[in-house]
Parts: sequence; C-alpha cells; structure tokens
Amino acid sequence: MAIVDIKVPSPGESISEVRIAQWLVKDGDVVAKDQVIAEIDSDKATLELSAEEEGKIQILAAADATVNVGDVVAKLDTSVKGAAAPKKEAPAPKAEAKAAAPAAPAPAPVAATAAHATPVAKAVMADKGIAATTVKGSGPNGRIMKSDVEAYVSGGVTAPLMNGWGGSRDNQRTKMTTLRKKVAERLVSVKNNTAMLTTFNEVDMSAVMALRDKYKDKFKEQKGVGLGFMSFFTKAVTEALRQFPTVNGQIDGDEIITHDYADIGIAVSSPKGLMVPVIRNAERMSLAEIEGSIKALAIKARDGKLTIDEMTGGTFTITNGGVFGSMLSTPILNPPQSAILGMHNIVDRPIAVNGQVVIRPIMYVALSYDHRIIDGKESVSFLMAVKQMIEDPTKLVFGGKEPGEVLLGL
Repeated sequence: MAIVDIKVPSPGESISEVRIAQWLVKDGDVVAKDQVIAEIDSDKATLELSAEEEGKIQILAAADATVNVGDVVAKLDTSVKGAAAPKKEAPAPKAEAKAAAPAAPAPAPVAATAAHATPVAKAVMADKGIAATTVKGSGPNGRIMKSDVEAYVSGGVTAPLMNGWGGSRDNQRTKMTTLRKKVAERLVSVKNNTAMLTTFNEVDMSAVMALRDKYKDKFKEQKGVGLGFMSFFTKAVTEALRQFPTVNGQIDGDEIITHDYADIGIAVSSPKGLMVPVIRNAERMSLAEIEGSIKALAIKARDGKLTIDEMTGGTFTITNGGVFGSMLSTPILNPPQSAILGMHNIVDRPIAVNGQVVIRPIMYVALSYDHRIIDGKESVSFLMAVKQMIEDPTKLVFGGKEPGEVLLGL
C-alpha cells in the first residue's frame, strides 16, 4: 500500500493558517490525479487543493476547520485505482440496427457530481438562482465549468422570477470567509488609523471620447486589445505621481517611504468580491500595454486565478464605480497606500464654457488620501493634473505639459 500525504500549501508569505472552505469529494472516494478535491480559504485569496496522485482519499480535516500551512489534511491510497472506462464499441451496421436491443442510456456525468463545480461556476449559478443539478458539466469527472452555466443561460433556461423570495421570513446564517473577515478588519483599520480625507473634481471627457471613437477600431486591429478609459486614467495617474511623489508614498513607523516607480492597483469585480491586482511599473507602459495588463488581470480575477503576488505591493489604486452606475463616492484607502482615485459614470451635464452653457460628458472623480502624509495642496494639485491630462490628452505624451512648454524647455 502506497500512501501519499496531502498537505496544506502556502498561499503566500506571512500566511500561517487557512480554513478548509469545503471538500469537493467525499471520504473514501477514488480521485484522479490533479483533480480538485477542496477549496482553501485564506485572508488574501481562495485557492484550490488538488490530488497529487490517483487513489482512494481519506479526509483528515473537517470542512470549515482552521488548519496550519503544512498540515496533512488528507491521505491518498494510491494502490486503489478507479474503474477503467468502458471501451467504445464500433456502431452496428444500419441493417442490424433494427434487430439490436436498445442499450440502456449512460448516466450523465453531472448526475453523480451535481454539486461538483468550479468556484466561478458556483458563484454564477448562485447569482442567477440556477440549481447545479440542472446544468450538465463538461469538465473533468463531470465538473461544471463557467462556460457550462453560460451555455445553460444562453439556451433560454432561466430561474424563476421570484427565486429566493418566498416571504417565509426565514433567516440564513453564513460564516464569513477568511478573506471577507480580513477585508473587514482592514477597512476598519483604515478608518481608525489614518487621517483620511477626500477631494473631488469633475472631468470633461469630450476630448478622450473623441480620440477613442476616432482610433478605437484601428487600435484594436493593430494592438489586439480594446481602448478603454482606464488606460488613459492610469497613464495620467502615473504622470501625476511623478509630479507629486508623496501621493505615491506611504508611512512606515516614523518614516515616509516614496517610490521611483508606479505599481498601480486596479480594482476589478470578481465572483468573490472586489479584487485589486497590481500593474507593475505602469509608468513605463504604453496605453496598449496597460489595456493588455488590465484585461489579463480581470480575466484571472473572474476565473479565480489571481495569485497573492499579483494582489500585493501596489503604490496607488484606481477604482471605477462608474461601471456599476455610481455617480459619486468616497473611495477608502488600500493600506499601506496613501491615496486612491475613484472614477465614476459619465453623464451629459450642462456646464459653462466661455460664458455659454453647453452639454458635455462629465465624470466626477474623487481622490481619497491620508492627510498625515499628503497635504491639501498636493492632493488638489494631483487631481487637477489628472483632470488636465484627461481633458487634453496631448499632455499625456509630454509629461503633463503643453507641447509648447516642452519645446521651450519650460
């Protein structure tokens, strides 16, 4: 008998314990090599635990239990193998088909693994009120994938209109995940341990929208990515951070740390909540490179595949509540960073231009900052610099200056 220990992997530096969110197999099941057998919840991410070999599993740690990194949570008896898949027989000739007795239909893979789905697929099914037993899985061992749920929905099958609302006045208690508890602690810590203040401004998006409309097709054709507004704001932020380095800094004890680079955190929505992956050295990137990085990180967030390293070490964060329809908000700091920019929806508004009332597409922007390290003048000037570069995109090319200023060396 060959026994293989399944140990809790380290989700990242400084993490010593995790929670067994759920087992995806039962004690005594025969699992395949690389099959996902459990989900592990840490204070930074939810990870999947896979079987290293094929064999019969013995579960040693209960679901919802807190265990240490390196603990043995299951054992595999590799001497036990799964039943071999039946060989496919050649189809009978048409002449004999009528005489042959009909074979019993094979059970659908999902029947035995109705609750066996990827975390993303489970989140989508929960959001749309779809029972796992109604979706056929196409993944390994009949596992339900996100694409299976999307195919189910696109096929015209939808959940009941009032699904989840029965008027029974029942209550449901769900334990907070380790990640959610950590987020809650960090948010309270920010409010208690920083002197957070927010300054606001408005941005006329006419120039950027005209530029985007003119070149977006050519940009997509040549660069292979779409041209969105986030890349313009990211580029404007990196230029503004160069002018106002304290906004890119942080407090460490009684010292102020500033950086000669801009690692920009981009808040993206995922099935498990808001994630903030980081674009490294964004100050060196072109708009196309920024767009490509944002797209790649957003896909990873959607599929639950962001790593700890991809979500740590940012120097400044941008969050866009406008994609959800937010008109205005006060974004909360992402510690240990000292500032965060909030983007919002674009709405046609009447504004005064050269003494005339005109309708322009306006976005309200907000900069929350730690007043302990950033003065009001710096914060307002930083936001004004971002505003000016968005309203006149040529300044993005010339480091926030007018082309004439660059020419004259001013």
